[in-house]
Amino acid sequence: MAQIGNGADSGLWDDGLELVFVYGSLKRGQANHRQIVSGVFVGPAQLQGLALYDLGPFPMAIVSDEPTHILHGELYRVSSQLLHALDRFEGAPRLYGRQRRLLTDGRPVWIYVGRPRQVRFVDRLNDGIWPGPGR
Repeated sequence: MAQIGNGADSGLWDDGLELVFVYGSLKRGQANHRQIVSGVFVGPAQLQGLALYDLGPFPMAIVSDEPTHILHGELYRVSSQLLHALDRFEGAPRLYGRQRRLLTDGRPVWIYVGRPRQVRFVDRLNDGIWPGPGR
C-alpha cells in the first residue's frame, strides 16, 4: 500500500489506517492486548532515541537525547476510531502523550510517551524491551 503525503509527516495509509507503535501491555501476549486486537499486526519494529522504564504493571517510554537508546515493540495499523479509543485507554494526554516519531526504517508512527518527571525514581530497561509485569 502506498502512503499519502511525503512519508515524513503522514502516517495515514490510503485505506485510512494509521501506524501505531506499542511497546508494553498492548503487545501480543500481554494483559491489555485486547485493546488493540482489532488492529492489523504489521510486525516487530524499533524506534531510536527513546528510553524505556519499568513501572511494574506497565512500562513508559521517554524521549532521550541518547541516540543509542533503542525501543523495541510491535507495529499495528489501526482505524482512527481505534486510535481515539487507545488515547482514552492510555490516558492521553494526561498520563501519556501521543507523538509522531520515525521508525528506524523511516516510517512515521504514533507512539505513547511519558514525561521525564514520571520516571525519576524508576530503573531504565537498558535493552529497550519490556518483558511484562513482574519479570
